[in-house]
Amino acid sequence: MTPLEALSVEALSVKIFADGADLPGMVDLYRRPYIKGFTTNPTLIRKAGITDYAAFARDVLRAIPDRPISFEVFSDEFPEMERQAREIASWGSNVYVKIPVSNTRRQPAYDLVRRLSHDGLRINVTAVMTLDQVTQVTDALAGGAPSCISVFAGRIADTGRDPVPLMAEALRIMARAPQAELIWASPRELLNIFHADGIGCHIITVTHDILKKLTIVGKPLDEYSLETVKMFHDDATAAKFSV
Repeated sequence: MTPLEALSVEALSVKIFADGADLPGMVDLYRRPYIKGFTTNPTLIRKAGITDYAAFARDVLRAIPDRPISFEVFSDEFPEMERQAREIASWGSNVYVKIPVSNTRRQPAYDLVRRLSHDGLRINVTAVMTLDQVTQVTDALAGGAPSCISVFAGRIADTGRDPVPLMAEALRIMARAPQAELIWASPRELLNIFHADGIGCHIITVTHDILKKLTIVGKPLDEYSLETVKMFHDDATAAKFSV
């Protein structure tokens, strides 16, 4: 791996997509050329206190008209999921429709993904975590419209599994659908951006709180050490601790 001191955002090949539902924050990130796209999901939108899904999406698309943005369906029934997907896709030419890899009853969405993708909708298949899922989704997307497969590497890591080999194998599987891009989803730390870049992953989605740490990429560790010492000292002094 590249030495930490040599790391830089400018040298990255992986595309950074901002993941969130805070419209002012999204607009601020839109001004930064290293943010190549955006993703949302119903959980993030709910946490942001948004109640009108369609109105929020249209506000976002008015503010960000020319970079990829993913909005997710929320039905658990495939016919309604398909109706929502076609409606969401109509909101803008830069819209990708997020389709979960299955519904809550473990029924796979592969047939729906195939139908929508081959009808020209840009699909982002989400909540993928196994190589079997990657294989099935790749087969469904092959020959269809430009698309993404979101593999939740961060959640895989939460289970104690190293996601890097799995993501590298996912790239190999996806080679037979060259119009599909692999997304490293749910990263847990900034270093994951460089993990994704190192294996040739196409995209990584990054939450706004992690993106704030980009300003310290490549920071000299001796300076960072001193800043940390000063922080502890200042907080102890401000608290008037005594022993």
